[in-house]
Amino acid sequence: MRHNRAVNHLGRKSGHRKAMLANMASSLIMKKRITTTEAKAKALKPYVEPLITKSKEDTTHSRRIVFSYLKDKEATAELFRTIAPKVADRPGGYLRILHTGFRQGDASEMVLVEFVDFNEAALAAGKKEAKKTTRRSRAKKAEAPAAEAPAAEAPAAE
Repeated sequence: MRHNRAVNHLGRKSGHRKAMLANMASSLIMKKRITTTEAKAKALKPYVEPLITKSKEDTTHSRRIVFSYLKDKEATAELFRTIAPKVADRPGGYLRILHTGFRQGDASEMVLVEFVDFNEAALAAGKKEAKKTTRRSRAKKAEAPAAEAPAAEAPAAE
């Protein structure tokens, strides 16, 4: 039984798991979205989100703490330069996990992990406001021109 076992060990020793999460986090920061298994994505989310929160405060101390987790200079620089300013007003929930289907080899659930503020398609759809249309409003519009048409033709006929 897994009583009081909060961490998913992902079938790895702790050193391997920490290295894998650091590499996945660096890849996610550099590419803005990655495809992985659902278990790894769920383990990655609590690993990366505190780092993003730390990156909102651009100090030497926070940079060193983030670097100790990521172990990659370029990813740390990218996090502080581009990602942190874009998510500065967001109180949390920086990542989105989207299910994409099952892997063919072993039927593992595959997901897409991405930054919420870096998905151009979702941002464009959110900005575009759809007009509210209902059957009722369409019916009124259809009746109005029909009622005006005979009235307009009657004066012309006289």
